[in-house]
Amino acid sequence: MSLTRSVAEFISGTPRGSIPSSVRTLGTRSVLDGIGLALAGSVAASGQIVKGYLEDLGCAGPATAIGTALTTAPRFAAFANGIAIHADDYDDTQLATKPDRVYGLLTHPTAPVLPAVLAVAEENGASGADVLDAYLIGTEVEMKTAEAIDPRHYRDGFHSTGTFGAIGAAAAVSRLRRAAPSTTARALGIAASQSAGLRESFGTMTKPFHAGRAAESGVLAVDLALRGWTAAENILEAPRGFFQAAGGGYDASSIDGALGHPWSFDSPGVSIKPHPSGSLTHPGMRVMLRLIDEHDIKPDQVRRVRVGTNRNMPDALIHHRPRTELNAKFSMEFCMAILLLERRAGLPQFTDDVVRRADVQRLIERIDFGVDPEADAAGYEKMTTIVDVTLTDGRVLSGRADFGKGSPADPMTDVELEAKFRDCAAWGGVSDVDARRVAAMVWGIEDLRDIRQLTARLRATVPA
Repeated sequence: MSLTRSVAEFISGTPRGSIPSSVRTLGTRSVLDGIGLALAGSVAASGQIVKGYLEDLGCAGPATAIGTALTTAPRFAAFANGIAIHADDYDDTQLATKPDRVYGLLTHPTAPVLPAVLAVAEENGASGADVLDAYLIGTEVEMKTAEAIDPRHYRDGFHSTGTFGAIGAAAAVSRLRRAAPSTTARALGIAASQSAGLRESFGTMTKPFHAGRAAESGVLAVDLALRGWTAAENILEAPRGFFQAAGGGYDASSIDGALGHPWSFDSPGVSIKPHPSGSLTHPGMRVMLRLIDEHDIKPDQVRRVRVGTNRNMPDALIHHRPRTELNAKFSMEFCMAILLLERRAGLPQFTDDVVRRADVQRLIERIDFGVDPEADAAGYEKMTTIVDVTLTDGRVLSGRADFGKGSPADPMTDVELEAKFRDCAAWGGVSDVDARRVAAMVWGIEDLRDIRQLTARLRATVPA
């Protein structure tokens, strides 16, 4: 059996009962996180552009553009909601398992997959349990294919959330629509031919565009496959297929027979972000917050800050003198500065006005970010970050972390996660009463007979 066919068989044939309860619980947490982020992202500048674009299209349909009063065709709702979830770079991340990875994470699994599932499920009135099944199948395929490809894929500039996200979204929608394995294989072929995204656009609106386009591509791929559209049915492993063209090869042991063994949500796990910035900033932010708390550091006490990582992390954290909030999400210097100034780094801190503040820009000038040999030697499956804070009295305060808060090693509690959800919902204009009701529905998603019980609230509770 070909690799692509075996993946298709996994998508179509995995029994619900074989998905561990731990995976279903972890998946539900990421679904809650993703919906909150879609609400917050709907009011981002990118969200307003997408809303206007959909209004101009005039394409009515049954699927909700979350955080608006718009309903549209499922593919366009998936596009809008994928962008919204990723707009603030606050969404979950897949951890890597191998030391040869470019850095310790691979994809943002939820942003491409959940919007595709919700949009199609809303059209069909699928149950909450079916939605969760499809989401878990889709993210598992997305994460295992990301783990398998040669690291060249990331190193040379592909944004894996856009590339593998399209494949994961197609897998999820194939499962939801109960496509046969042969149809699913063709859907994967169509999706892989649409997969795209380049890391040079990190710090711009085009980064979340990758997630939205991946979600839309997955919906479109399955729509066409179910209508008889043809595509290569060995697209993953073929000599001119996805793994070879996009990465120069792949590790078969990471995917062939590995789907669900173990489930990626269980091991190595998925991180849920405590800050709306690139995950590679989070270990350093964890260290800085700890140093601030332990030593009560004031900004005027700081002479210099040195942040050291492995050699690959600066290739993603490319904005050393940010001027916009999108730049700041990929600026280690900003993230250190804002924590020193405000002792927090949430949505209110990541705005253009805050980034351009004179005190922020002055403090950024005192922060040095680069490669540290010790951090580099720790292995690229980690995000090892070493922070040294030199004070004006001559003391040097130091710390180190391999991962950030929210990682499987230090997960957010359910209470902390729901608080994040409510903060995101409030940022999107949702009352706390309504946010709590939505959260309760998501925690009990498997009891929903029709997912439209949930999606109607995501539309109705937010002003257009």
